[in-house]
Amino acid sequence: MADVKLSIAGRAYDVHCADGQEPQLLNLATVVDEKVRAMPGGTEVRQLLFAALMLADEAQEAKGKAAKAEPQSDSLRAAVALAESREAQARDELKAALAELDALKKAPPSNPTPPNPTSAKPSHDRALLQIADRIETLATRIEQIP
Repeated sequence: MADVKLSIAGRAYDVHCADGQEPQLLNLATVVDEKVRAMPGGTEVRQLLFAALMLADEAQEAKGKAAKAEPQSDSLRAAVALAESREAQARDELKAALAELDALKKAPPSNPTPPNPTSAKPSHDRALLQIADRIETLATRIEQIP
């Protein structure tokens, strides 16, 4: 146990607290002292009473604000989780598309003759169109991620 000497409204108070809590207790005493000094006149007891009432009111307001902010933070957490999930899904689809593209690049040509640019095979055209469609779909999904 630690002993702390507090000064509130010009009066000294000796208070016991747990070890390590001294700075926090001194800060709290400073807040109370500021509230008391903001109320001139009246007795010391009356000043302390009004300071306590003002601090209780502030604490109640803070609890109300925290309660109102909690649902908003829950919805924000849910939105972030959804965005992260969509991002992971888009990355997986992109990896799959890249793997498919690599496989197509590495596949041996079915015809050993040099390709003629004017006569592309329909199977290659179809594969290229499918890859292009997948890339477009992935790009659209990535653009929609908040």
